[in-house]
Amino acid sequence: MSLSGELIAFIGLALVAILGGVLLITLTKVVHMVIALVFTFLGIAGIYMLLSAEFVAIVQILIYSGAITIVMLFGIMLTKHQENDAPAKGGWGKFSVLAAVAGFAVAVYLGIYNLDIPVQPTALHEENTEQIGIELFSKYVIPFEVMSVLLLVALVGAIVLAKKDDEEGDRS
Repeated sequence: MSLSGELIAFIGLALVAILGGVLLITLTKVVHMVIALVFTFLGIAGIYMLLSAEFVAIVQILIYSGAITIVMLFGIMLTKHQENDAPAKGGWGKFSVLAAVAGFAVAVYLGIYNLDIPVQPTALHEENTEQIGIELFSKYVIPFEVMSVLLLVALVGAIVLAKKDDEEGDRS
């Protein structure tokens, strides 16, 4: 295996995504967790760019790194939560997280080391957005519409739940 710029970029972006995920589960402050989540999302978007999926990378940045993170921050700020500091984990807690991450990395490496994927010719870098649109609106139009209805139902449900909390708060 030769060391190329693409491999170095992949390793760097993968480390950013993994480090963000590990920080997400080990940090104690909720806002710091959301920032770690943003780093994970940006690392994944960079990997999409390396895979020549520019549209998916831009959607990853706009939707996940932008909108979802802002919604999570608003949810954190608008809900009543106690800012109690959790008791610090001892050395065993950090060691177990490190051991779990290392075990997962070894399992993934062993799983894909001798994996033989047949090479199929594909047309990369040619109208990616158009290809996604054709696939989405020809083969997958029903799941796409079902997903939009599901998101609408979730939005209405969130409004109903927020309205109940407001009504209960007015009574007390």
